[in-house]
Amino acid sequence: MHTPAPPASLLLALRPRTQERLYDFYDELRSAADLFWDRRLDAWVATGHAVVSSAAGDPRLSSVRYPDIEAVSEELRPLARVLSRQMLYSDAPDHSRLRALLSKAFTPRAVAVLREKISGAVEQIITHAAPTGRMDIVADLARPLPLTIICDLLGVPEQDRDTLSSWSGPIAAAIGSSRLDADDNRAASQSMTHTLAYLRALLTRQDTPPPPHTLRALLTAHTENTDQDFDELLANCALLLIAGHETTTHFIGNAALALLRHPDAADQLRSRPELIPAAVEELLRYDSPVQLMLRRARHELELAGRTVAAGQVVLLLCGAANRDPAAFPDPDVLDFQRPGGRHVAFGYGPHFCLGAALARLEGAIVLEALLTRLPALRLEEAPLQWQRSLNFRGLTRLDVAFTPPSVNHDSGTLTMATHRRPAGLGHASSST
Repeated sequence: MHTPAPPASLLLALRPRTQERLYDFYDELRSAADLFWDRRLDAWVATGHAVVSSAAGDPRLSSVRYPDIEAVSEELRPLARVLSRQMLYSDAPDHSRLRALLSKAFTPRAVAVLREKISGAVEQIITHAAPTGRMDIVADLARPLPLTIICDLLGVPEQDRDTLSSWSGPIAAAIGSSRLDADDNRAASQSMTHTLAYLRALLTRQDTPPPPHTLRALLTAHTENTDQDFDELLANCALLLIAGHETTTHFIGNAALALLRHPDAADQLRSRPELIPAAVEELLRYDSPVQLMLRRARHELELAGRTVAAGQVVLLLCGAANRDPAAFPDPDVLDFQRPGGRHVAFGYGPHFCLGAALARLEGAIVLEALLTRLPALRLEEAPLQWQRSLNFRGLTRLDVAFTPPSVNHDSGTLTMATHRRPAGLGHASSST
């Protein structure tokens, strides 16, 4: 009797050639099993939409990433101590308490106030790049835009933002890979230490009051009127800072690449701008910036017909779940009118992404700008390179070309030949 071969290890996704065909690789994993034991990772890997979505909200599975800090390598231990206090890696009641505090800054109404600021930032970036006819969408747009917005929310002075961004890179790398060396882990821990020190100084400074309606103002008022553990608060501010721009950066880059590779879909959005909110959801499903969620079994349990032992790790592959044909017919097709189906790019259950409304709004505004402000936008002939991560999916750069503005010789001014500006974009995209 023929015994089917066990699925390949998820670690193969770290190879550059696998990144190029990542969703084909996920199909191979899913066709073998929707939940399988990965010996190299010493963890269960869930690939099917049904098991991923159900497990994400299953109270029998814990979100705690580092249950035993002392078991972590010495170089990574300082980072692990901070991550263990963040709501992303916490369970109720701590998770519920922290989320209730920070969610006030990310309600649809609070996010809607940012529309003008986001639009202005995008316009400034594109106006600066327009005369050249060239842009690296990652470096010139996808990275600075969400960094600007989350730093505005935290009240971070403009001159400090590049430094904070440089610290987030090593931290994101450590979160996204279990195969970093001691130097990488040490760099991640040091970056987190620098980030916390900066945020402590920012939130406690007395010389400059926090700008009104910012997250800094909300947090300052909260700490003055409660017994909030300040170190815990700092840890979660660091989470917002890093997650608030790293994941949105990847989403913008991935979405732009998808449209460049599917010109018919891009033309559809130009002619039917009312589809942009739906396009944001479909692009999140199609190439998710966050590829997996980690859970740990509180006790022995049954999951998708398998027995998961107490303490074992379960990796929930959001990227694979979002291409599961059982949940999304023709999942490799980019369809902005796709009926039904709920993607898990923002997670699922209690840990659903706190910044989802903000990411949706930023995505909608960027899509509108790319489609209307950069005529004949096209992909440059350059090899694509993905960041080496199991957790995050994002390009290191995305070089594009477009028609630069022409000179009006009578007036001496520059004019950009654009499509008509779509009306009413973004309003539906700010809702969760």
